[in-house]
Amino acid sequence: MFGIVRPCAHRLGSRLKAEWTAHLCGLCLALRSDHGQLSRIVTNYDGLIVSVLTEAQGPRTPAQRRTAGPCPLRGMRTAPVARGEGARLAAAVSLVLASAKVRDHVADGDGLLRRRPLAAAARRVAGGWDRAGARAGAELGFDTAVLVDAVDRQPGIEALAGPGTPLLTVTEPTETATAAAFAYTAVLAGRPGNEAPLAEAGRLFGRLAHLLDAVEDQETDAASGSWNPLTATGTSRAEARRLADDAVHGIRLALRDAEFTDGRLAHVLLAHELRASVDRAFGPARCAHSDGGTPSGTPSGAPGALPPGFPEDPRKPPEKRGFLAGCAVFTGLFCTGRMCCAKEYEGPWSRQKHEGVCRDGDCCEGCGDCCEGCGNCCNCCETCGNCCSCCDCGGV
Repeated sequence: MFGIVRPCAHRLGSRLKAEWTAHLCGLCLALRSDHGQLSRIVTNYDGLIVSVLTEAQGPRTPAQRRTAGPCPLRGMRTAPVARGEGARLAAAVSLVLASAKVRDHVADGDGLLRRRPLAAAARRVAGGWDRAGARAGAELGFDTAVLVDAVDRQPGIEALAGPGTPLLTVTEPTETATAAAFAYTAVLAGRPGNEAPLAEAGRLFGRLAHLLDAVEDQETDAASGSWNPLTATGTSRAEARRLADDAVHGIRLALRDAEFTDGRLAHVLLAHELRASVDRAFGPARCAHSDGGTPSGTPSGAPGALPPGFPEDPRKPPEKRGFLAGCAVFTGLFCTGRMCCAKEYEGPWSRQKHEGVCRDGDCCEGCGDCCEGCGNCCNCCETCGNCCSCCDCGGV
């Protein structure tokens, strides 16, 4: 939940990186302003897409930005940050879904939440987030009940799932929740014609988030005896990869049917960075022009090879961190840039070994900002040469 879309600065370029940071900081500050300091720990990469989509559909005005004070995550620099209904909707959605994540950790007895006093405290925090998200959503005209209903239905669906159950039956509640959130950005932006295509994009985004989470956790779930949708339904990694690829393609098609005032950042995040997310889960994260190694599209479940990012000995997986401890580690990794450029780092929650997206340092050398002015045309690499797969969507 805390980020299948983790863009690399090399691929975004300076302008889109500044826009992305503005939405990330805007989500964080909207959480603080409306719900208090503690709520800022639910700031996540995926939630800010709601803010990005809302702004992308409407006219740009100076009121959409304000200058925020110094922050450690920005190197104690001030910066323009997003504000308005998009950021507030992103905050409301993030709170409700984070509440579900906390309850899931409590139910699984993860980390420190095995202890009853801490589990009880976590439940109280989750309940507060549910109520806060509902209030914020109501102020914007968005009923978060659809999110809560989806979360509440998930355990029952998982309990009934077994070998032969279609995997998409298990992902349906997540799809329903994200579809509602994406579609409501069109309502806030005054673009009713965008509701249907953005609902479809959101549905597929939810499917992809669920799939990638299942793939990345499958080995450790098996070792700890935790429930995993791929294992429970008997779905192969090859089939999961096919579903993930179809979801990415479907999102691109849905975005093409929506109308945007300035959809460049939304396009890069949802058309291109999602492809990188799939490659991270199923194979080595490499730029398309890199030499050697396993191609990014190669499934990582080949016989005789451990999936990238998993421990050397699958019989002794590292113990996962609890929710709050993982949030603290995530903040440190994000602040230092290790998630992007480190040769190797330990996952904040899973404690699995991961490679930084741009660990080779110069994987995008020569790319510069060549894609900043191309809109959604996907022809921006014709004069660039090696722009990290930015043309891989075939014009969609």
